[in-house]
Amino acid sequence: MLKYSIKRIILALITAFIILSLTFILVKSLGIIIPPGAHEGTRRAFFIDQLNLGYVVRFFEEHKEIAKNPLAKFTRSDGITEYFYETPIMVQYGNWLRNIFTKFDWGLSSKIEPNAHALNIIAERLPVSMYLNIVSVIVSVPLGIGLGILAGLKKNTWIDHLISTLVMIFISIPSFVVISFLIYFLAYRAQLLPSMWPVPSDPIKTKILAFIIPVISLSFGSVCGYTRFVRAELCEVMSSEYLLLARTKGLTKNQAITRHALKNAFVPILPSILAEFIGIFGGSMILEKLYGIPGIGNLYIRAISEKDYNVLMVDMAIFTTVGLLAGIILDLSYGFIDPRIRMGEKR
Repeated sequence: MLKYSIKRIILALITAFIILSLTFILVKSLGIIIPPGAHEGTRRAFFIDQLNLGYVVRFFEEHKEIAKNPLAKFTRSDGITEYFYETPIMVQYGNWLRNIFTKFDWGLSSKIEPNAHALNIIAERLPVSMYLNIVSVIVSVPLGIGLGILAGLKKNTWIDHLISTLVMIFISIPSFVVISFLIYFLAYRAQLLPSMWPVPSDPIKTKILAFIIPVISLSFGSVCGYTRFVRAELCEVMSSEYLLLARTKGLTKNQAITRHALKNAFVPILPSILAEFIGIFGGSMILEKLYGIPGIGNLYIRAISEKDYNVLMVDMAIFTTVGLLAGIILDLSYGFIDPRIRMGEKR
């Protein structure tokens, strides 16, 4: 397991490096986006930061050997004029790697919060997304597993048919459709819940109620997925030969279910909770945008639309890291949950 874990971590680091490198090169090929409408001092501060990061070069006279026009020029208080030119993309890429590995500097925001550190912008919004997704998992896991167990134990009864039919209907409804209906009926029509994410000055009651609509929307598909998966696994275990053998040895139906069926059915179910968390984490982008939630999902869409590339790169790094880390934990959890996998690895 130790050898396998090290291999998986190294592979994940290589994968993250490739993804972020390709993203940086493709993004930077679109050119440096200059903060629009900012004060000249703010614009110059932005270019000084780009200069320190190695993304632009500065000359004190117009450089005739560079074919393209300067990105910007500023006349200082001493009368000297500065001309800033963009460096080649691969040079920027090398400087980007050096800044991250030596100073962990991801650059400044150019649009969302001009001249603010991109890493700080992400750090301010990450807790909101994490709280929202953790609450959604806490709600969806027991509800989905409970409905799945009920459907599996009541196989081929009207309860099973009802749950299975509702799951097949609801699992096909996208989460952004669910939140649109909830906002319309519960917020605008009934006025029971807030229609937008609250601001810091709102009372605590409003802040608590504001979690209901996004949590239901995020949990909706997860509950259906858990229900269907748990029912399928439990039905398969219930018809297995070893469970029949346990019944012939004198165990009652309830004893066979609690001691053997549920325990073995949960071997593939528990790791899937991690994968479902990542699915919710990625799917919250649209929900955060629709409900005005100041999380990293909303920030990701905003960074793309406003072409704030430094913020986009940090946001991409977060999603990439979380996804790869969850994949590693998911693979390793099978070995800890099911001893047969560890024994097979040794052989």
